[in-house]
Amino acid sequence: MGDCFSGMETEKANPNTKNIDLCSVQEIVTLINQEDAKVAEAVKAALPQIGEAVERIYKALKAGGHLLYMGAGTSGRLGVLDASECIPTFGVGKDMVQGCIAGGDVALRFPIEGCEDDAELGKGQIGVYEIGDKDVVVGISASGRAPFVLGAMEEARRQGAQTIAVVNNPDSEIKAYVDVCIEAVTGPEVISGSTRMKAGTAQKMILNMLSTATMIKLGKVYGNLMVDLKASNKKLEERAARIFCKVTGKPREEADRYLRASGMNSKVAILMCLGGLDREEAERALAENDGFLRAALNKESFKNDLNNS
Repeated sequence: MGDCFSGMETEKANPNTKNIDLCSVQEIVTLINQEDAKVAEAVKAALPQIGEAVERIYKALKAGGHLLYMGAGTSGRLGVLDASECIPTFGVGKDMVQGCIAGGDVALRFPIEGCEDDAELGKGQIGVYEIGDKDVVVGISASGRAPFVLGAMEEARRQGAQTIAVVNNPDSEIKAYVDVCIEAVTGPEVISGSTRMKAGTAQKMILNMLSTATMIKLGKVYGNLMVDLKASNKKLEERAARIFCKVTGKPREEADRYLRASGMNSKVAILMCLGGLDREEAERALAENDGFLRAALNKESFKNDLNNS
């Protein structure tokens, strides 16, 4: 392994687990748990940069831009996962938040490790996703030097997009390519170099923050309820009904009736119920308040309904 890798925190040998191959099963899982406990603190240290990244992403998406995650291997899989979960959880269009993994969708199931070394492939993906000056690209790389990701970030910046990095080593190469560098330095892995472990856990936590905080700022929740979810299966239909009942105080039968009438849109159903509106009126009220349910409910015409609910 070259010197450029050997000095990285994520590649160093962990002194706490140097004899893990001699341990019992219980000792092994205890050691892993002890190392995992350090991840949240590493993420906490990066909260200022995470907050700055959310501000940039939120403003871009509010203005009609898009968010693209770029990564290879575990990092790429985590980006695709977070992007795909935004659709049912927050009811966004499939192109608002997207994830790109080196090697394409096949790499989600089978390792195609050589692709991460292709900077030109990364650059090309920026064109495939039609990234421009309204968009934000987040490069995810434990080492902070994966050529696929570096190439993508270089091209994204050339196209005028805002660029953010999520890395697990300090002062990595990618820092020169981005507007915001989120460094969650998780240290040596339980198994040296196995960044699917602590580094991957930190990346997952950070991506959760980026997408969730952004969606909250875009009005996708009411309190801590996912009122913009897409009820695309039985579980989500049940959740939509529970949310309706919790906000309105109405029985389940009313939830079913209003959700059907609203086209299974929780926010519209709640406004129809509490405001005495039809579907079109409720949709217009939401549009006038940038999709924020709380703002729409706080309008003068709804006060009596809210006070009595």
